[in-house]
Amino acid sequence: MTTNTDARTRTTVSPAAPDTTPVPGRVIYGVTIGGSAFSLLRGQLAWLRERGWDVRLVSSPDDDAYIAAEREGVRFYQLPMTRSITPIQDAIALRRWLKLIDKLKPAAVNVGTPKAGLLGGVAAWLRRVPRRLYVVRGLRIEGTRGPLSWLLWLTEWATMRVATDVLFVSPSLALEAQRRGLLDARKSWAIGSGSSNGVLAHQVAARAGEVNRVELRERLGLGADDFVVGFVGRITYDKGVDQIIDAFSRLTDPRIRLLCIGEPENPELAAQIDVLGDRVSVVGWTNDLWGHLSAMDVLCLPTLREGFPNVVLEASSVGMPTITTCATGAIDSVVDGETGLLFDVGDTETLLRHIHTLAADDELRERMGAAARQRVLTEFQPERIWSGVEEILQGVDEPQIAHRITGK
Repeated sequence: MTTNTDARTRTTVSPAAPDTTPVPGRVIYGVTIGGSAFSLLRGQLAWLRERGWDVRLVSSPDDDAYIAAEREGVRFYQLPMTRSITPIQDAIALRRWLKLIDKLKPAAVNVGTPKAGLLGGVAAWLRRVPRRLYVVRGLRIEGTRGPLSWLLWLTEWATMRVATDVLFVSPSLALEAQRRGLLDARKSWAIGSGSSNGVLAHQVAARAGEVNRVELRERLGLGADDFVVGFVGRITYDKGVDQIIDAFSRLTDPRIRLLCIGEPENPELAAQIDVLGDRVSVVGWTNDLWGHLSAMDVLCLPTLREGFPNVVLEASSVGMPTITTCATGAIDSVVDGETGLLFDVGDTETLLRHIHTLAADDELRERMGAAARQRVLTEFQPERIWSGVEEILQGVDEPQIAHRITGK
């Protein structure tokens, strides 16, 4: 009888396991749409890249995403995501996130905006990326009720739980998260007075200074001597646009005009704006917001909720005071009576008084504007905020800039 020695001595060789070792210094920044990368990450990615980080940007593909990646000098990966709840598309996007993380092997991820925060965060958790930072720029749950409110709470809770670190962009936002049972003090962070990116105050002021105020106003249908109240943002009920429309419908001084920069997202609001006639000028969204600031005398943001409104910092950079609400996030952007004026959400009477007060007192407006500019120069320097973000991404034991939120 013969013996099959080959069968006894053959050694089985298993396929090589995929290399999942993180690439040192590689970080993925993920946002849902390119507009967020364009406006919320200005300068931050380039700064990290110059400090030796291998930065990769991920978002849905659109013009703003490509522009942001080119501006920051980083590689861009398109990954379609929807802003609304779409289970099938979300499952497809999660699978793409997993494949991308397998390919890039990042040592850290920095995800923000709700959908990218959830999908990118879960994918990074499943692949055990060492540092998983979720930047909370607002809570969509505010203002919702019923089943949607519970669903949004659950997704926010899940996003925070799969992260190793959670950065809140304003003190009031962290308090709201704590009130709703979302804050985990073991992993929660804040940097300075708030904001996720600070403001390039000198660049904003330089661009605004290049624009001829009189010519710009003429082009926008505004008079050289008008008192112009500016609104910047999505033209929706969430931003309180109905409140500012109500206020302007009651104004009797024809010299006070409204300039809205943004896209109407609600047909009813668009119709209400039209009723104001020549009292209001509407400009569609523009990537040259800084160039339009010189047309305004005061910024008005009657918002119902925010994370931290960057537009207030941009207005402050050119020495412009802001009228805004005591809502989450917004309340942190203004020092009431010093850099601007606050009012309660929905209090149109006080909003009207604030508009009249600043329209009638040039000295007060200039004093508040100067204080607002000084505040952004001292408290919202981008490099300081970026350094705090870097400390979190590095897992520094004793950070010098970022500080933990105790939840007390």
